[in-house]
Amino acid sequence: MVKHEYEWVKQTRQILLDQCKELNENDFTKEFGFGFQSIKDSLVHVAGCYHAWLGSFVLSETASPLLTKEEIDKMHVEDIERYFQQADKYVATVIERFSNTFDDMIEKEPEWRAGSGKIRKTPHQLLIHSITHEYHHKGQIVAMLRMLGVTPKNTDILGLPEKEFAKYK
Repeated sequence: MVKHEYEWVKQTRQILLDQCKELNENDFTKEFGFGFQSIKDSLVHVAGCYHAWLGSFVLSETASPLLTKEEIDKMHVEDIERYFQQADKYVATVIERFSNTFDDMIEKEPEWRAGSGKIRKTPHQLLIHSITHEYHHKGQIVAMLRMLGVTPKNTDILGLPEKEFAKYK
């Protein structure tokens, strides 16, 4: 995974976040009975994955990567965007710092899961996990939007304008 490929992930995420800004609070927090219940909680959960696995496990920059229910309850889309922006910084740091050791194992117990035992994973595995995890939940969020009667915008990387791909040739 290189920087410009992650840019595509960020661009498609922004399409979804911009669409979520158009929702009223009731729709944004409506519980659907699957995934992380609401669009809001799903977005926070996705960003939290980057914070936990990359910010905490790989980089050791935070011992408390996940937000409390009380913190989440106070959040708006703009706050979630900022949570993702910090996650993006973690991604950039992992790509930069581990460019020569991307596939070297890290073995330790996650700080946010005390008593869970040691885990052995590479920075590469955890970056790919965080991205595929995001797309998994993005599909659930898109389904939630449809259940609200909203037509989701195209959030697939293939839906980005051709100019987004041409600039990396």
